[in-house]
Amino acid sequence: MNTVKIAGVPEHFNLPWQLSIDNGDFEAQNINLQWTSVPEGTGKMCQMLRDGTTDIAVILTEGIVKDIVAGNSSKIVQVYVESPLIWGIHVAANSSYKTLADIENTKAAISRLGSGSQLMAYVNANNQGWKTDNLQFEIVNTIDGAVEALTAGTADYFMWERFMTKPLVDQGIFRRIDDCPTPWPCFVIAVRDEILEKNPEIIKNILSIINKTTNTFKDIPNIDQSLAATFNQKNADIQEWLSLTEWSAKPLTIEMLNNVQNQLFQLKLINKIGTFDEIVKQI
Repeated sequence: MNTVKIAGVPEHFNLPWQLSIDNGDFEAQNINLQWTSVPEGTGKMCQMLRDGTTDIAVILTEGIVKDIVAGNSSKIVQVYVESPLIWGIHVAANSSYKTLADIENTKAAISRLGSGSQLMAYVNANNQGWKTDNLQFEIVNTIDGAVEALTAGTADYFMWERFMTKPLVDQGIFRRIDDCPTPWPCFVIAVRDEILEKNPEIIKNILSIINKTTNTFKDIPNIDQSLAATFNQKNADIQEWLSLTEWSAKPLTIEMLNNVQNQLFQLKLINKIGTFDEIVKQI
């Protein structure tokens, strides 16, 4: 049995992995796929790829591109979710902030430096025509940390996947003032170079299995109810999320990569443009 370690956020996007593991799809191909949930998100998974505590990460596109350009010895092997990630922009429910304009020059809660929550704060600021040099950050690690920070007033707003944050809005803890979709496909699958060199066939096999699962995922009977129960969501919210979400089995194209890198470079989040071969490996 070949043991392979994989990491991803504990969110609805990744339920196909859990289903494939539980159904024994990987085991049937002699693969012991060990899943680790990483609530801290992209910044933590970049570190795990760097230090070898995971072999594969299902990770935000902009975060892993930035980290590979900064020296992470990994490659993007495939797009996992084609549709954009819809980031909700949240404030404390009792906050005086009502619109996006109100939070200019205030402090954003982020999970970690280099995280999606930080990178998207730059994207949002750029969209609004704000000076990105004025952005301020409070590191909160997880969504629970963001609740504490916004409630205590040590941070003013928090950007996180809109549907995963919806229960906090429903409970009257957060208030969502706007959305900021990613200008690119949101999740990719990245693999450490060492694993790609040693075991390309195993990685190819893993991709083939997960792509079969995501291809039919929306057709699973009562999948909306399963997702709603697993992630503490309202059925109507899950149905809307399913209608907006498209998984992918395609490689990252040079056009997509250029779009991500050009925006990261423009926002001064990377100081050089990496080549396609440095960042992407088609297997």
